[in-house]
Amino acid sequence: MDVISTGEVPAPERFAFWREVTSKTWVALDARCEPHLEDRFQAQVGICGLGPVQATLMTATPHSVRRTPKLIRQADPEAFLLTCAVRGLGMNGEQDGRRAYCRVGDLSLYDSSRPYLAGLAPGLPASRLLVLQFPRSSLQLPDRDLRRLTAVRIPGDHGVGALSSQFLLQLAHRMGELTPSDTIRLSSLALDVLTVALAGTLDAQSTLPPQTRRRALMARIHAFIQENLGDAQLTPGAIAAAHHISLRYLHRLFHTEGHTVAGWIRERRLEQCRRDLADPRLATRPITAIAARWGFTSPAHFSQIFRSTYGLSPRQFRQQCTGAKDLCTPA
Repeated sequence: MDVISTGEVPAPERFAFWREVTSKTWVALDARCEPHLEDRFQAQVGICGLGPVQATLMTATPHSVRRTPKLIRQADPEAFLLTCAVRGLGMNGEQDGRRAYCRVGDLSLYDSSRPYLAGLAPGLPASRLLVLQFPRSSLQLPDRDLRRLTAVRIPGDHGVGALSSQFLLQLAHRMGELTPSDTIRLSSLALDVLTVALAGTLDAQSTLPPQTRRRALMARIHAFIQENLGDAQLTPGAIAAAHHISLRYLHRLFHTEGHTVAGWIRERRLEQCRRDLADPRLATRPITAIAARWGFTSPAHFSQIFRSTYGLSPRQFRQQCTGAKDLCTPA
């Protein structure tokens, strides 16, 4: 992930610098900040390419951006920008005569081909926003339907929006960990999740290809599991209920990918435990506490499956990490 920050720019020049960053990172935009806030302005953006999708994680103090008719005439990539509020008081936006007031987890869509206004809500020192920019042609939905969704708040606390929000929030939290192979795999998943989220808002999911719906569902299930790994009550039944599918269908989805539900959960938990055991900052944390943090309620069972998976007991693995760091770094 490439990171650009105003941190090393002199305070009087920061917002002018950020105006250039904004237009180069996304579409051409007119960025504005209240004059009395410019000297205190701070911003950072991390950029990650997911195939046709550009994912950017922006942390910034309050300001606004405007996509004007003049800027559209000068250049238009015919792209959509979907935002997900990650931290702070969210973002407000206007397009096509509608206004969206979004809070953490909420999604909203904007079309680069028509004027819009968007701004981070004032309040906390800085808000964080995930922005996915992608070609309009990437979505398997009619343009006339998508036009109905610009500047519409897609709630992140219930329905299909909540499931899609979980995936995007996980993406935001883990962008810095993604490997090149991860980004390739996530490129199609991200588009599937976005397509299903928007189709769900339009109540048009039946128009999507079955394969797209299945891939998007699996992406949301994976994100849900990752978000709840520490819950010892995370069972296949709980996962199926949270996604409004039968337990039998959940098992079939994982079987198609060559996994079992319980096995996939166990693998993710072991990965997190391995990462924590290799982390020198957690060297004094008891092994049992690390195991419990990631949903292992029985220390003996955890030690047994850790040894079976990695060839060492958790204690031996941690001791090895103090002298052979490269052997312990998670892949």
